[in-house]
Amino acid sequence: MLPEQKKKIIVLMINMFIAIGSFGIIIPILPAYLVSIGEGGMAAGLMIAIFAGAQFVMSPIAGKWADQVGRRKMIIAGLSGLTISMFVFYFSDSIWVLYLSRVIGGIGAALLIPAIFAYVADITTMGQRAKGNSYISAAMSLGIVIGPGIGGFLADYDLKLPLLVSAMVSLVSVIFSVIVLKESREVTPETGGPNEQEAMLKKLAQSIHKPYFIPLIITLVMSFGLMAYESVLGLFVDNQFGATPKQIAVMITSTGIVSVVMQLLVVDRLVRRFGEGIILNVFIAVTAVCFFLSLFASTYVLFFMITLVVFLATSILRPVLNTLISKLAGNEQGFAMGMNNAYMSIGNVIGPLLAGILYDVNIIYPFILGFVVLGITIMVSVTWQKNKKGMLYSDS
Repeated sequence: MLPEQKKKIIVLMINMFIAIGSFGIIIPILPAYLVSIGEGGMAAGLMIAIFAGAQFVMSPIAGKWADQVGRRKMIIAGLSGLTISMFVFYFSDSIWVLYLSRVIGGIGAALLIPAIFAYVADITTMGQRAKGNSYISAAMSLGIVIGPGIGGFLADYDLKLPLLVSAMVSLVSVIFSVIVLKESREVTPETGGPNEQEAMLKKLAQSIHKPYFIPLIITLVMSFGLMAYESVLGLFVDNQFGATPKQIAVMITSTGIVSVVMQLLVVDRLVRRFGEGIILNVFIAVTAVCFFLSLFASTYVLFFMITLVVFLATSILRPVLNTLISKLAGNEQGFAMGMNNAYMSIGNVIGPLLAGILYDVNIIYPFILGFVVLGITIMVSVTWQKNKKGMLYSDS
């Protein structure tokens, strides 16, 4: 990449890290905070579901707007939404106001994330896109790892301090983007006219006929499986192996570090050598096998190693899927990335909810479900790639 490209990518990475980290920073304090205001597990679940639900509803609309009014404006608007959300969260102890803050945060994430990936598509060539997307995905992974760690550390001083710090850092990011970030392309009448909100169902129906529909479905399945796995991870290792909070923290941090390293150093090389299609099939299969092996893990260390491979595989799949969708999207990058975010959000909502229900029935059922769904997905992917081979392996 040219120096100017690298500079823009770094700015986008900072924004993505702050966006994801600002959400992750509240994770360790959420249970204790909700108890302090007289709320419990249902409220905790709703806080996550409301955020993901708002993100899901807004994503296709936001993607369209990114095509129409420009990536820069959407990125700044998204960061502003996240900033407002954190300030509202910090200054209120009313559960209904907190729910509202999660709606605002979800909308902010929907405005931000597809615009960032569309921006990457604008400033990179086809050959550079996997590398650019892997950098952004690495920033996401780093936010997931560092956010909760910072939240836990700050909570030792004051339970709500992580919220204030998150809001202030997010505000700095807004100002930074206004000053530093330039528009990635000229908005033309063909892409810039205001086409008002189309219904979500209509947009989902449109996506069915797009050449990147199957990668969108795989994105949904990957998000579903990963969030289902993550949501019961702590409960499972505590129940099965008596793992301490410190051991659980080490597991989450280690898997996050592996994800970042893979996305920064390995993904681009793998894609250049083997192509998106082969990488997609191999690592969906690896993830499915790991879900199956989780059923037979007899020690904490063995389960730790399996979990490490699950996160390694999904850390490779995320940027590969983003790149594949981008390549197939042509000149509708904003809409495609918006739908990508929407499908991911569906998985983020359904995965934890269904995994929690199944876990209460039997603690191994979430892993069985993940194995079955991923097994079906690999068959769908292989069949689809046979029909799309010419499109998939050009420009790899």
